[in-house]
Amino acid sequence: MAAVAEVLEAPFAGSVGRFEVLVSYLQAEEAMRMRHSDLEREIFERGRELLRQLLQDHLNLRGPGQARGPVRDADGSARTRKRMQERDLETVLGVVQVERVGYGAKGEESVHPLDAELNLPEQRYSHELERRVAEEAARGSFEEAAEAVKKQTGQELPKRQAEEIARRAAQDFDAFYAQRQGQATAAESSQLLVITTDAKGVVVRREDLREQTRKAAKQRAHKLSKRLSKGEKRNAKRMAQVASVYTVAPVMRTAEDVVRGLTGVGPVPEPERAKPPRARPEHKRVWASVEKSPEEVIEQAFEEGRHRDPGSEKKWVALVDGNETQFRILHEVSTRLGIALTIVLDIVHVAQYLWAAGLAFFVEGSRERELWVAEQLAEILRGRVSVVVGAMRRRATRRGLTAKQREPVEKCATYLLGHAQYMRYHEYLAGGFPVATGVIEGACRYLVKDRMEITGARWSLTGAEAVLRLRALRASGDFDEYWRFHEDQEYTRNHVARYADGKVPVVDTTVPTPKGRQIHRRHHLRVVK
Repeated sequence: MAAVAEVLEAPFAGSVGRFEVLVSYLQAEEAMRMRHSDLEREIFERGRELLRQLLQDHLNLRGPGQARGPVRDADGSARTRKRMQERDLETVLGVVQVERVGYGAKGEESVHPLDAELNLPEQRYSHELERRVAEEAARGSFEEAAEAVKKQTGQELPKRQAEEIARRAAQDFDAFYAQRQGQATAAESSQLLVITTDAKGVVVRREDLREQTRKAAKQRAHKLSKRLSKGEKRNAKRMAQVASVYTVAPVMRTAEDVVRGLTGVGPVPEPERAKPPRARPEHKRVWASVEKSPEEVIEQAFEEGRHRDPGSEKKWVALVDGNETQFRILHEVSTRLGIALTIVLDIVHVAQYLWAAGLAFFVEGSRERELWVAEQLAEILRGRVSVVVGAMRRRATRRGLTAKQREPVEKCATYLLGHAQYMRYHEYLAGGFPVATGVIEGACRYLVKDRMEITGARWSLTGAEAVLRLRALRASGDFDEYWRFHEDQEYTRNHVARYADGKVPVVDTTVPTPKGRQIHRRHHLRVVK
């Protein structure tokens, strides 16, 4: 009990001592000769140890956390065996020790009411340390995350631990957005509600491929042992479905405005014509999943839209790039939910087919080809898809092109006619709808390509999903709010669930009096060594 008395008499003596040592060092001759950068680094390192000691002294002051009343576990059984137990906690300031009372029973693991009051994690690493690891893992590789955290905190972290922390950190992603959708939204937003989606491949371990892809990869054999032949792929990929939901103000444009933006070609020189205002996405949320099916991800997008527009007062627009699976799912879900959805085919995707078709008539890189593509785009944007298709085919016939030479023309024509119902651009422009998928393309690049395609990376399914979720939280501006929710969920999982009726016992703690003295509320403990 002597140690307890010392804490009560001078609870922060260790911290005061370290502070005095730091002040003495700064007054010494060695410090007086230092450059400012060396001085900054030295103060930072010594200051971190001072802060660690402050945290340790505070934990010591709080006492062992003896419960004020009886302790019963989740099964309702009384925990009557008390003993002092110590655990390490690795924090952003360094490692501290937490000494607390454990309440046990024969054959049962002890429960610790003080752990609940502090919301300590089950693992060695503090929530704040895990938060920093999660943010760094969202930015770069797990090795880079561990190195960045070491520079920030001085704490050594193996790569495997960084990956495991990322998995734990992302586990409440779906629950976070589900509970937020259950809350009323007060954010004002514009009239158009946009859903956009696409897919991007992620190289995963063979055992994590979808069944059909795994079978195909198993049957596929490389011709050469040391290098790939033409058309061969080193690794098989699992598709990550990417989605985004946002609102945006309608912006009326002409066909010429869009063509000029895509090709730089137009009847009016750019300096002589004011550009139409650019509408900025509002309250944009982006996310991706390599675990969930396209149906599940797109369903989530509709749920997010419902949260933003529960009364169906906005105009719903879906922007896609021509994937037939996405068209089918959008139709099925919107019909089932009774939502009037306008599906718009990405005009940039259409332009790519026109550029390819233009090679049948013009030389690569020629000005004539550029002008021809601009003219066809303008006609399509005016709602004349069939006119463009007929003109292309007649031109190919008049030129006497062979079947092989006119292949890109026929491919383009078939594509345009097959998707004409999603190409009513004259109506979309008049309504101020967006007609290009720049938002989802940016999301695919940031969420998937920039992080998941690190050279040589082959992802586990759970590791890839965790990183996609963490990057999505950052991209959507939700990471801080999510982390508060995650810590609350950790409290429920790790502590509330351990006690009868979900009631965590109240513990006695040390409370400062107005005069600065300390009163320690405690009961007699029998220390079992």
